Amino acid sequence: MKIAVVRNRRNEGVVARFGVPTAEKYGRAAVQGVLDALRTAGHEAIVLEGDGTLFARLAEFMPADPATGRPTGMVFNMAYGVQGECRYVHVPGVLESIGVPYTGSSPRGHAACLDKVLTKLLIEKAGVRTPRFCTMWSAADFDESLRFPLVVKPRHESTSLGLSLVHDRAEVEAAVAGIVATYGQDALVEEYVDGREVAIGLLGNDPVEVLPIVELDFGGRASRIVSKGDKFHKTDDEPEKVCPAPLDVVLERKLHALAHRVWRACGCRDYARIDVRIGLDGEPSVLEINSMASLGAGGSYMRAAGVAGYTFDTLVAEIVDRAHRRYFGTPAPRESAPVTAYAGHAFASELED
Repeated sequence: MKIAVVRNRRNEGVVARFGVPTAEKYGRAAVQGVLDALRTAGHEAIVLEGDGTLFARLAEFMPADPATGRPTGMVFNMAYGVQGECRYVHVPGVLESIGVPYTGSSPRGHAACLDKVLTKLLIEKAGVRTPRFCTMWSAADFDESLRFPLVVKPRHESTSLGLSLVHDRAEVEAAVAGIVATYGQDALVEEYVDGREVAIGLLGNDPVEVLPIVELDFGGRASRIVSKGDKFHKTDDEPEKVCPAPLDVVLERKLHALAHRVWRACGCRDYARIDVRIGLDGEPSVLEINSMASLGAGGSYMRAAGVAGYTFDTLVAEIVDRAHRRYFGTPAPRESAPVTAYAGHAFASELED
């Protein structure tokens, strides 16, 4: 089957640069790993940039079946978007408009997860606990009923970008001002939950598989929150990813039930990761859900998948098959032998720096 791996490598291929460009993108190694896994599985795979050139290149690589008008391929979506607060939505939205199937959540699901305030409202309505919060653009927006310490982070970012732990009103106002100046968006200010932190990976659709739960063990370090440096493996004391997490049966069942509720409430598809704090009272509170859980080698999602028995290659194949079943009711067709490369001249050096 023809599969285009779509990613964002650089902030180009647009009519104009407007607003803050995204700092979130997959590195070359992860993209190459997905490309190799797809070819090993017998798919005819290429890499394309998720920008203004995407429409024409997809039309060239996977034109519709001339007899039926049906799709002849699909996209493995690794594109976080070029710019804008709804950037996760851009590539899936384009793909839906031109009739190309793809892996991962729909525009609706991505929008629900990237907007942290909307996520909280949806999961609260589903009966799931999340830390009390307010949104702030200026000092006047502060909710005096919130209890310190507080976590401050951008409303529409991920990978702990702009995240800080604050202990008084002055620190809140400084953190919010920094987010507004740097990211041009509201700040989410929520109560800090003292306790344990776990990550819950999910895979599939109906049914959705809950992967072994990962605990982020902070050891003896003072900071008990996952920082940007931790996410990008830039700290010497990065939390250890313990999997399976040491949980009693009752709590584990509660987390599984919570994960299913959050997944449904946010409209996720194929794969995602939920970040949860377990308070000192033993009750879990959902921090957020990542509808494009990182497939990077050092991430918690890959740690959980490995414990569940998946290799990187088999996980990629499983994501493709689950997406293909969602669209067509069957696993993705593949060649009997591995495919080495796509011969089309336009894509011969798709991973050059």
